[in-house]
Amino acid sequence: MGRRAVATVRHYRAAADAVTAVLFAALALLSAYASYHMARAADPLFHPPAGPEVVGCILGVTLPLAWRRRFPLCAAAATATAFVVAYITLRLQAETYVTGLAVMLALYSAAVHAQARARRLVLALALAALVADLTHVVFFDGIWPTGQVLAQSLYLAYQTIIIVLPWVLGEAIRSLRRRGRELTAQADELRREREDNARRAVFEERVRIARELHDVVAHHVSVMGVQAGAARTVLSRRPDQAQAALSSIEASSRQAVVELHRLLGFLRRSGEPDQLAPQPGLAQLEDLTREVARGGLNVRLSVEGAPRPLPPTLELSAYRVIQEALTNTRKHSAADCATVRVAYLPAALEIEVLDTGRRGAGSLPDDVAEDGPAAAYAGTGTGNRHGLTGMRERANLHGGHLRAGPRPAGGFAVHASFPLGEVTLP
Repeated sequence: MGRRAVATVRHYRAAADAVTAVLFAALALLSAYASYHMARAADPLFHPPAGPEVVGCILGVTLPLAWRRRFPLCAAAATATAFVVAYITLRLQAETYVTGLAVMLALYSAAVHAQARARRLVLALALAALVADLTHVVFFDGIWPTGQVLAQSLYLAYQTIIIVLPWVLGEAIRSLRRRGRELTAQADELRREREDNARRAVFEERVRIARELHDVVAHHVSVMGVQAGAARTVLSRRPDQAQAALSSIEASSRQAVVELHRLLGFLRRSGEPDQLAPQPGLAQLEDLTREVARGGLNVRLSVEGAPRPLPPTLELSAYRVIQEALTNTRKHSAADCATVRVAYLPAALEIEVLDTGRRGAGSLPDDVAEDGPAAAYAGTGTGNRHGLTGMRERANLHGGHLRAGPRPAGGFAVHASFPLGEVTLP
């Protein structure tokens, strides 16, 4: 019920302020009537001020509260002025309890809701007027016995604190609300950044999965395509060679399923043990060259330098670059042999794949270009748009670069460099 009442007041703020002003006016009039009645009972010679004056002063103090949120500075100035006039005109014989609360509410509302730059100036002037009037009453109106300066000073200080307190409280509430709005804005910004990061992470993971799928599927499907073509050619004349080609197709298809299973293994439920084979690395290059050779492309593997442990992700990227380069050679080139060079340098891992495709044997893809400081190769060559993009992404992932293009003497060349430095494992 309390939350519902607060929500209703916030929804109908103007009506709530009007009701508040009316209630303060009614209570102040009732308090004034009771005060004058008690004064007449205590002093038969007491003569209260005229009723219209009392009513006018009380209404002047309380009714501006109806605009305490819409026009807070005007309401505070009007309330404080009417209160001072009531003190001066009625000589403290008017009601001061409820009207005093009305003044405090008006000052608080001005401190909280006013937006103008002159907010503090208006509030300071209102407080100065109230304190000046209070000082005149305490020291010069004779309500305190003569000579009690200390008591008068303490009473004035106490009343001044009571008057200033609503302003201080309003400033504190205003500051807290502003801080709350800032925290809410920061929370919204952090939420948006978190959502953007999540979307970016999902996109990067999709790119990674697409790259892996392309490398795995393109390689094995290319091998199977070449073997199927060879089997079809010799099926009637050399059944033994056709049978060997079909066996190679079967082995390639099984290997493709195994690698796809390995790739999609991260989709398993959290906490399941990883029973999949590890991702391939440079140690499996000989197996890769033998598999490629079954597809009709002779590959010569050359390793320079002493092999040493490397981060698994870097080894996987280097392996995939070589695999994709050989796949492109089989698919797009008339080459019958290729050379793979792996060089373990002190600060980098160099990968180079060269084929002997004849000049003009294939079509040059749109994205054959350089991704590094060295010059691109010249002439004609072969390649694959998505494959080259994937190879570049793998090199860039480790801070390296890749360049690919046709060789001047014929064929195609792929060169990738993976900096090692601090990422090299001990």
